[in-house]
Amino acid sequence: MSRFWSPVVHGLTPYVPGEQPKLGNLVKLNTNENPYPPSLRVLEAIRAEAVDTLRLYPDPNSDRLKQAIADYHGVERANVFVGNGSDEVLAHAFGALFKHDLPILFPDITYSFYPVYCGLYDVAYTEVPLAADFQICVDDYMRPNGGIVFPNPNAPTGCAVALGEIERLLVANPDSVVLIDEAYVDFGAESAVALIQRYPQLLVTHTLSKSRSLAGLRVGYAIGSAELIEGLERVKDSFNSYPLDKLAQAGGTAAMQDRTWFDATCRKIIASRDKLVSKLQALGFEVLPSAANFVLIRHPQYDGAELTAKLRERSIIVRHFRKPVRIAPFMRVTIGTDVQCAALVGALTDILQQTV
Repeated sequence: MSRFWSPVVHGLTPYVPGEQPKLGNLVKLNTNENPYPPSLRVLEAIRAEAVDTLRLYPDPNSDRLKQAIADYHGVERANVFVGNGSDEVLAHAFGALFKHDLPILFPDITYSFYPVYCGLYDVAYTEVPLAADFQICVDDYMRPNGGIVFPNPNAPTGCAVALGEIERLLVANPDSVVLIDEAYVDFGAESAVALIQRYPQLLVTHTLSKSRSLAGLRVGYAIGSAELIEGLERVKDSFNSYPLDKLAQAGGTAAMQDRTWFDATCRKIIASRDKLVSKLQALGFEVLPSAANFVLIRHPQYDGAELTAKLRERSIIVRHFRKPVRIAPFMRVTIGTDVQCAALVGALTDILQQTV
């Protein structure tokens, strides 16, 4: 502890990101990165931007990127906000839209950055327990609130909420912001962007880290009513007017425009997920239904931490969460290439056979 810290820093419990090992020859299935390279159009756009004009500031409004996002989703540019990864976009949303008298609501098992943002911005919150099957039950959110936020699909469970249920929540919640965090939506869930025009309290966030293989570029965005977007812009311009550099803007624009690459890559990951789920179930694992590029799994004979350690001995890295306690028996496994998934299944088969 430092005597120079402000009181809010003393009280923070920071978010802990997934491990990024500095070792080679690993099967890395712990941080939900895309196993495939980015679109060639993205790489070409970044190379073209890496010229002497890097001495100049980037476009503070990221207009070309916003237009590419708007074109992709069929909305107006005024409905788009961009930031340095969806984490920054979410942080601005917490600061701009969620600091009210009533607590905001989010699941008790969800993206663990949400309570961190609440601590940083002094936002009151209430955790809403998932159902026994780890699903989000919309009826549990039908109560007074200062805002509602959850990922769809949820993380780390991978379970998705149907679009009709999200609309039912919006109808019942007209007076506070509902933020749907769609970091993983492209792998099998229904996007709520289609509801933006009818519900001005709806904000939807996306990232280019997962389905567009750009985790290293840090590009995220939000789509919502012009009123919500203006609130985010006011916070952004009071914090950092240039959150996206020239390379990120160029690469992000190209990524949004290359639909052929995007569609093909998502299909490959979904197919690999379906094959992996079948093989894991054949080994006796319980696999929660996933619409994401990861699966949450547990085996009746092993604690999640023990199995994670045994996989690590075989140079395979997956994610284990000690808290909340309900998911401590589980491991979260990113969907890799078919070769990586086969290596995981082979290692698990070997581990299980040693217990017989």
